[in-house]
Amino acid sequence: MSYYIRILGTQDPDIHLDDISEELDAEALSAQFGVPKNEKPDKWTAFELKNEKGKLLATVERNPVTNEGIGREELDEFKQSILEFQPLSAAKWLNNFFDQVKVIYAIELLPIGMEAENYHIITTTQGLIWELVNGILQADEEGFTNEEGYHILWQFPDDADGEWNCAVLNEKGEWENFNMDLADKKQREEFKAGKVPAGAKRLK
Repeated sequence: MSYYIRILGTQDPDIHLDDISEELDAEALSAQFGVPKNEKPDKWTAFELKNEKGKLLATVERNPVTNEGIGREELDEFKQSILEFQPLSAAKWLNNFFDQVKVIYAIELLPIGMEAENYHIITTTQGLIWELVNGILQADEEGFTNEEGYHILWQFPDDADGEWNCAVLNEKGEWENFNMDLADKKQREEFKAGKVPAGAKRLK
């Protein structure tokens, strides 16, 4: 079963595959790219991300947000879906942020891409695109982040566990960052209420 991570960008520069390759090289990572024959490395709408053995790890699609098309459809779906989740302050912030989004990069991870030896290739690729488009992240079965990468909207399944870096808006409209235990029901409820959980560790 595939899994999606999306990058919602407020800028839409041309990202050359050579830029991604250089970033991977800097991390001592090797990857291969597959681009449709009718597209160029700096004008692609999609590419396949493979490891050095040629195994397909993920596909990356670039969907501009125009008056119509996949990008607009996804953004409209997000606007509707976030109304069902908490904290309410985060849902409102996201709704305003969506008006600035110019492009959505959808990264479909295959199971092999989640394996330890391959996952860093995906996160490095994701990180470069995220930096260049000045945006936020969305992940299936998790939710949305703010621009700094802290999780702000609870969309986890009921059995979620582990430590997670999150943020809530305070009365001044500033983000307060913290690390919480996803399995702790009290912390969950406090986060959903838009509060820093009492049992969470504050982060600067």
